[in-house]
Amino acid sequence: MVDIILDTLIDSVKLLPFLFLSYLLIEYIEHRSSQKIERALSKSGKYGPAVGALLGCFPQCGFSVTASNLFSGRVITLGTLIAVFLATSDEAIPVLLSHPNSWGEIIKLLILKLLIGMIAGFVIDLILRKKHKEQLTEHTAHEHIHDMCKHCDCEHGILKSTLKHTFSIFLFILIVSFILNVTISLIGEENLSKVLMSDSIFQPLIASLIGLIPNCASSVLLTELYLAGKISFASIIAGLSTGGGLGIVILFKTNKNMKENLKILGLLYGIGTLSGIILEVIRMII
Repeated sequence: MVDIILDTLIDSVKLLPFLFLSYLLIEYIEHRSSQKIERALSKSGKYGPAVGALLGCFPQCGFSVTASNLFSGRVITLGTLIAVFLATSDEAIPVLLSHPNSWGEIIKLLILKLLIGMIAGFVIDLILRKKHKEQLTEHTAHEHIHDMCKHCDCEHGILKSTLKHTFSIFLFILIVSFILNVTISLIGEENLSKVLMSDSIFQPLIASLIGLIPNCASSVLLTELYLAGKISFASIIAGLSTGGGLGIVILFKTNKNMKENLKILGLLYGIGTLSGIILEVIRMII
Protein backbone atom coordinates (compact mmCIF):
# COMPACT_ATOMS: atom_id res chain seq x y z
CA MET A 1 0.00 0.00 0.00
CA VAL A 2 2.86 2.39 0.79
CA ASP A 3 4.31 1.79 -2.69
CA ILE A 4 0.93 2.54 -4.30
CA ILE A 5 0.60 5.80 -2.34
CA LEU A 6 4.13 6.91 -3.23
CA ASP A 7 3.78 6.01 -6.92
CA THR A 8 0.44 7.81 -7.15
CA LEU A 9 1.80 10.91 -5.42
CA ILE A 10 4.96 11.08 -7.54
CA ASP A 11 3.10 10.56 -10.83
CA SER A 12 0.50 13.19 -9.92
CA VAL A 13 3.00 15.81 -8.73
CA LYS A 14 4.87 15.52 -12.04
CA LEU A 15 1.73 16.81 -13.78
CA LEU A 16 1.39 19.98 -11.66
CA PRO A 17 3.52 22.39 -13.78
CA PHE A 18 1.79 21.35 -17.02
CA LEU A 19 -1.63 21.52 -15.35
CA PHE A 20 -0.96 25.03 -14.04
CA LEU A 21 0.26 26.34 -17.41
CA SER A 22 -2.74 24.78 -19.18
CA TYR A 23 -5.22 26.48 -16.87
CA LEU A 24 -3.35 29.78 -16.98
CA LEU A 25 -3.76 29.87 -20.77
CA ILE A 26 -7.39 28.76 -20.59
CA GLU A 27 -8.30 31.36 -17.96
CA TYR A 28 -6.59 34.13 -19.94
CA ILE A 29 -8.55 33.30 -23.10
CA GLU A 30 -11.81 32.89 -21.19
CA HIS A 31 -11.49 36.22 -19.37
CA ARG A 32 -10.60 38.08 -22.56
CA SER A 33 -13.28 36.71 -24.85
CA SER A 34 -16.14 35.11 -22.89
CA GLN A 35 -18.65 37.94 -23.51
CA LYS A 36 -17.90 38.00 -27.25
CA ILE A 37 -18.36 34.26 -27.42
CA GLU A 38 -21.71 34.47 -25.57
CA ARG A 39 -22.93 37.04 -28.10
CA ALA A 40 -21.73 34.88 -31.00
CA LEU A 41 -23.65 31.92 -29.62
CA SER A 42 -26.88 33.89 -29.09
CA LYS A 43 -26.72 35.40 -32.61
CA SER A 44 -25.65 32.25 -34.45
CA GLY A 45 -29.12 31.58 -35.93
CA LYS A 46 -29.30 28.66 -38.36
CA TYR A 47 -25.55 28.18 -38.02
CA GLY A 48 -25.98 27.59 -34.29
CA PRO A 49 -24.84 23.93 -34.22
CA ALA A 50 -21.58 24.82 -36.00
CA VAL A 51 -20.88 27.78 -33.70
CA GLY A 52 -21.99 25.78 -30.65
CA ALA A 53 -19.74 22.82 -31.46
CA LEU A 54 -16.76 25.12 -32.00
CA LEU A 55 -17.33 26.91 -28.68
CA GLY A 56 -17.97 23.63 -26.90
CA CYS A 57 -14.45 22.48 -27.80
CA PHE A 58 -13.09 25.11 -25.43
CA PRO A 59 -11.92 23.37 -22.20
CA GLN A 60 -14.06 23.37 -19.04
CA CYS A 61 -17.84 23.56 -18.93
CA GLY A 62 -18.37 27.34 -18.91
CA PHE A 63 -19.91 27.45 -22.36
CA SER A 64 -22.18 24.48 -21.71
CA VAL A 65 -23.51 26.48 -18.75
CA THR A 66 -24.05 29.49 -21.02
CA ALA A 67 -25.74 27.31 -23.65
CA SER A 68 -28.13 25.88 -21.03
CA ASN A 69 -29.10 29.38 -19.92
CA LEU A 70 -29.62 30.57 -23.49
CA PHE A 71 -31.68 27.49 -24.37
CA SER A 72 -33.87 27.97 -21.29
CA GLY A 73 -34.51 31.53 -22.50
CA ARG A 74 -35.27 30.10 -25.98
CA VAL A 75 -32.47 32.17 -27.51
CA ILE A 76 -30.75 29.15 -29.11
CA THR A 77 -32.14 25.96 -30.62
CA LEU A 78 -32.06 22.44 -29.20
CA GLY A 79 -29.58 21.48 -31.93
CA THR A 80 -27.20 24.22 -30.80
CA LEU A 81 -27.49 23.13 -27.16
CA ILE A 82 -26.82 19.48 -28.05
CA ALA A 83 -23.87 20.52 -30.26
CA VAL A 84 -22.31 22.40 -27.33
CA PHE A 85 -22.86 19.50 -24.92
CA LEU A 86 -21.45 16.90 -27.33
CA ALA A 87 -18.35 18.99 -28.09
CA THR A 88 -17.68 19.84 -24.43
CA SER A 89 -14.88 17.86 -22.79
CA ASP A 90 -14.95 19.61 -19.39
CA GLU A 91 -11.59 18.94 -17.67
CA ALA A 92 -10.31 16.26 -20.08
CA ILE A 93 -8.26 18.65 -22.24
CA PRO A 94 -6.25 20.20 -19.34
CA VAL A 95 -5.59 16.71 -17.97
CA LEU A 96 -4.40 15.50 -21.38
CA LEU A 97 -2.32 18.67 -21.80
CA SER A 98 -0.51 17.81 -18.59
CA HIS A 99 0.86 14.78 -20.48
CA PRO A 100 3.18 16.36 -23.11
CA ASN A 101 3.03 13.28 -25.35
CA SER A 102 -0.76 13.48 -25.74
CA TRP A 103 -1.00 16.27 -28.33
CA GLY A 104 -1.99 13.89 -31.11
CA GLU A 105 -4.77 12.42 -28.98
CA ILE A 106 -6.08 15.89 -28.11
CA ILE A 107 -6.30 16.93 -31.77
CA LYS A 108 -8.11 13.70 -32.75
CA LEU A 109 -10.48 14.01 -29.81
CA LEU A 110 -11.36 17.64 -30.56
CA ILE A 111 -11.91 17.03 -34.28
CA LEU A 112 -14.15 14.00 -33.73
CA LYS A 113 -16.22 15.65 -31.01
CA LEU A 114 -16.54 18.77 -33.17
CA LEU A 115 -17.87 16.69 -36.07
CA ILE A 116 -20.24 14.69 -33.84
CA GLY A 117 -21.60 17.89 -32.29
CA MET A 118 -22.12 19.63 -35.64
CA ILE A 119 -23.75 16.67 -37.38
CA ALA A 120 -26.08 15.86 -34.48
CA GLY A 121 -26.97 19.52 -33.98
CA PHE A 122 -27.85 20.19 -37.62
CA VAL A 123 -29.88 16.96 -37.90
CA ILE A 124 -31.88 17.83 -34.75
CA ASP A 125 -32.55 21.38 -35.94
CA LEU A 126 -33.60 20.10 -39.35
CA ILE A 127 -36.12 17.71 -37.78
CA LEU A 128 -37.46 20.34 -35.36
CA ARG A 129 -37.22 23.40 -37.62
CA LYS A 130 -40.95 24.22 -37.44
CA LYS A 131 -41.01 24.02 -33.66
CA HIS A 132 -37.93 26.24 -33.41
CA LYS A 133 -39.57 28.99 -35.43
CA GLU A 134 -42.40 29.10 -32.93
CA GLN A 135 -40.21 29.00 -29.82
CA LEU A 136 -37.20 31.22 -30.56
CA THR A 137 -37.55 34.82 -29.44
CA GLU A 138 -35.66 37.99 -30.23
CA HIS A 139 -35.04 39.05 -26.64
CA THR A 140 -31.73 38.54 -24.94
CA ALA A 141 -31.19 36.17 -22.05
CA HIS A 142 -29.10 38.46 -19.87
CA GLU A 143 -31.15 37.46 -16.82
CA HIS A 144 -29.91 33.87 -17.33
CA ILE A 145 -26.30 34.47 -18.34
CA HIS A 146 -25.26 35.96 -15.01
CA ASP A 147 -25.66 32.48 -13.48
CA MET A 148 -22.52 31.36 -15.35
CA CYS A 149 -20.19 33.45 -13.18
CA LYS A 150 -21.73 32.04 -10.05
CA HIS A 151 -20.60 28.55 -11.04
CA CYS A 152 -17.25 29.06 -12.76
CA ASP A 153 -15.76 31.95 -10.68
CA CYS A 154 -15.09 34.08 -13.75
CA GLU A 155 -15.43 37.21 -11.61
CA HIS A 156 -12.12 36.41 -9.88
CA GLY A 157 -8.66 37.26 -11.20
CA ILE A 158 -6.88 34.99 -13.65
CA LEU A 159 -4.22 33.81 -11.20
CA LYS A 160 -6.73 33.00 -8.45
CA SER A 161 -8.97 31.06 -10.85
CA THR A 162 -5.94 29.24 -12.29
CA LEU A 163 -4.70 28.19 -8.86
CA LYS A 164 -8.19 27.08 -7.81
CA HIS A 165 -8.73 24.97 -10.94
CA THR A 166 -5.19 23.54 -10.81
CA PHE A 167 -5.53 22.50 -7.17
CA SER A 168 -9.04 21.03 -7.50
CA ILE A 169 -8.21 18.99 -10.62
CA PHE A 170 -4.85 17.91 -9.18
CA LEU A 171 -6.79 16.62 -6.17
CA PHE A 172 -9.22 14.77 -8.46
CA ILE A 173 -6.34 13.23 -10.41
CA LEU A 174 -4.64 12.20 -7.17
CA ILE A 175 -7.81 10.55 -5.81
CA VAL A 176 -8.80 8.89 -9.10
CA SER A 177 -5.26 7.60 -9.71
CA PHE A 178 -5.07 6.21 -6.18
CA ILE A 179 -8.45 4.47 -6.49
CA LEU A 180 -7.48 3.02 -9.88
CA ASN A 181 -4.12 1.77 -8.59
CA VAL A 182 -5.72 0.21 -5.51
CA THR A 183 -8.50 -1.36 -7.61
CA ILE A 184 -6.02 -2.86 -10.06
CA SER A 185 -3.93 -4.15 -7.17
CA LEU A 186 -6.91 -5.76 -5.40
CA ILE A 187 -8.98 -7.21 -8.25
CA GLY A 188 -6.35 -7.45 -10.96
CA GLU A 189 -6.18 -5.96 -14.43
CA GLU A 190 -8.06 -8.83 -16.04
CA ASN A 191 -11.12 -8.47 -13.77
CA LEU A 192 -11.15 -4.68 -14.17
CA SER A 193 -11.09 -5.15 -17.92
CA LYS A 194 -14.16 -7.39 -17.66
CA VAL A 195 -16.05 -4.78 -15.61
CA LEU A 196 -15.21 -2.08 -18.16
CA MET A 197 -16.05 -4.45 -21.05
CA SER A 198 -12.58 -4.05 -22.59
CA ASP A 199 -12.19 -5.07 -26.25
CA SER A 200 -15.98 -4.95 -26.65
CA ILE A 201 -17.93 -2.69 -28.99
CA PHE A 202 -20.32 -2.16 -26.07
CA GLN A 203 -17.74 -0.50 -23.79
CA PRO A 204 -19.05 2.97 -24.85
CA LEU A 205 -22.31 2.08 -23.03
CA ILE A 206 -20.40 2.17 -19.73
CA ALA A 207 -18.31 5.21 -20.65
CA SER A 208 -21.39 7.20 -21.68
CA LEU A 209 -23.04 6.49 -18.32
CA ILE A 210 -19.94 7.76 -16.50
CA GLY A 211 -19.96 10.86 -18.69
CA LEU A 212 -23.52 11.73 -17.66
CA ILE A 213 -22.37 12.40 -14.09
CA PRO A 214 -22.66 16.23 -13.90
CA ASN A 215 -19.28 16.84 -12.31
CA CYS A 216 -15.73 17.36 -13.56
CA ALA A 217 -14.79 14.16 -11.70
CA SER A 218 -16.38 12.12 -14.51
CA SER A 219 -14.20 13.66 -17.24
CA VAL A 220 -11.11 13.25 -15.06
CA LEU A 221 -12.00 9.60 -14.40
CA LEU A 222 -12.59 8.89 -18.10
CA THR A 223 -9.30 10.54 -19.06
CA GLU A 224 -7.35 8.67 -16.41
CA LEU A 225 -8.93 5.37 -17.49
CA TYR A 226 -7.98 6.10 -21.09
CA LEU A 227 -4.41 7.09 -20.21
CA ALA A 228 -4.11 3.90 -18.15
CA GLY A 229 -5.24 1.88 -21.18
CA LYS A 230 -8.44 0.64 -19.51
CA ILE A 231 -10.88 2.15 -22.00
CA SER A 232 -10.55 2.67 -25.74
CA PHE A 233 -10.37 5.92 -27.68
CA ALA A 234 -13.93 5.30 -28.92
CA SER A 235 -15.10 4.96 -25.32
CA ILE A 236 -13.52 8.20 -24.16
CA ILE A 237 -15.18 9.93 -27.12
CA ALA A 238 -18.52 8.43 -26.03
CA GLY A 239 -18.04 9.35 -22.38
CA LEU A 240 -16.87 12.90 -23.01
CA SER A 241 -19.68 13.44 -25.53
CA THR A 242 -22.31 12.83 -22.86
CA GLY A 243 -20.39 14.87 -20.28
CA GLY A 244 -21.86 18.40 -20.35
CA GLY A 245 -20.51 19.09 -16.86
CA LEU A 246 -22.37 21.76 -14.90
CA GLY A 247 -24.27 22.64 -18.07
CA ILE A 248 -26.62 19.71 -17.40
CA VAL A 249 -27.17 20.85 -13.80
CA ILE A 250 -28.00 24.38 -14.96
CA LEU A 251 -30.36 23.02 -17.62
CA PHE A 252 -32.41 21.24 -14.95
CA LYS A 253 -32.34 24.36 -12.79
CA THR A 254 -33.30 26.98 -15.38
CA ASN A 255 -35.50 25.01 -17.78
CA LYS A 256 -38.72 24.22 -15.95
CA ASN A 257 -39.84 21.58 -18.46
CA MET A 258 -38.51 18.45 -16.70
CA LYS A 259 -39.87 16.14 -19.39
CA GLU A 260 -37.88 18.05 -22.01
CA ASN A 261 -34.76 17.95 -19.82
CA LEU A 262 -34.98 14.17 -19.47
CA LYS A 263 -35.42 13.82 -23.24
CA ILE A 264 -32.28 15.93 -23.76
CA LEU A 265 -30.40 13.70 -21.31
CA GLY A 266 -31.58 10.59 -23.17
CA LEU A 267 -30.66 12.17 -26.50
CA LEU A 268 -27.14 12.92 -25.24
CA TYR A 269 -26.67 9.38 -23.98
CA GLY A 270 -27.97 7.88 -27.20
CA ILE A 271 -25.79 10.01 -29.49
CA GLY A 272 -22.68 9.56 -27.32
CA THR A 273 -23.10 5.79 -27.10
CA LEU A 274 -23.89 5.40 -30.80
CA SER A 275 -20.86 7.50 -31.77
CA GLY A 276 -18.61 5.36 -29.59
CA ILE A 277 -19.96 2.08 -30.95
CA ILE A 278 -19.56 3.29 -34.56
CA LEU A 279 -15.94 4.27 -33.85
CA GLU A 280 -15.32 0.86 -32.22
CA VAL A 281 -16.72 -0.93 -35.29
CA ILE A 282 -14.55 1.21 -37.60
CA ARG A 283 -11.47 0.43 -35.47
CA MET A 284 -12.18 -3.31 -35.64
CA ILE A 285 -12.70 -3.23 -39.41
CA ILE A 286 -9.54 -1.22 -40.05
